[in-house]
Amino acid sequence: MGYTIQVGAFSNLDNAVRLTKKLQTLGLDAYHFRNQSGLYKVRIGNYRTIDTARRNAGNLKTEGIIDEYYLIGPNDYAAGGLNDKEHLRKEIVRTANQFIGIRYRWGGQSSSTGFDCSGLTMVVYRLNGLELPRSSRQQWKAGRPVYQEELLKGDLVFFATTGGERVSHVGIYIGNNKFLHAPSSGRKIRISSMSNKYYKFRYLGARTYL
Repeated sequence: MGYTIQVGAFSNLDNAVRLTKKLQTLGLDAYHFRNQSGLYKVRIGNYRTIDTARRNAGNLKTEGIIDEYYLIGPNDYAAGGLNDKEHLRKEIVRTANQFIGIRYRWGGQSSSTGFDCSGLTMVVYRLNGLELPRSSRQQWKAGRPVYQEELLKGDLVFFATTGGERVSHVGIYIGNNKFLHAPSSGRKIRISSMSNKYYKFRYLGARTYL
């Protein structure tokens, strides 16, 4: 990830939702999340330079769309210390755990309306400074293959839940033969076992991005 604009510190989720939707209607890449303080914040874009991010933030402020803002740079993410991969992997798992209990929604990538499996993995990675494609099939193609016995925390695990050998589901490996994922419509983000018969027989492989 490059530079991202962060705005808001909302105690009310609805305020973060409204701002996110407004930014998205303007064609901006925006999403919101709940940080460790329990407040909801909104992030916008992925800009190559700090000047571009500052200019876009200034335009939004001039137009009255946002008030104060903060620029998140590459060194502000866990991935900024990429040499410490063990720390980054722990941060990915810690971030993912914050979303447990949020409901599944096909095509979703918002903590208010819900996540689908690849929307969840994408946002968790972004919050740690790692760019990840949107769909599970794109994520499968983007990563480097990892044998199951070599899985590490933060790697992604892929499944063919619709039959055949085509990727249709993805989760985040959290260690101890378990993964965190957004299962299916009507269900909430949760932790499952890789040994679960359903997932064991539909497992396709894993990918790492670190």
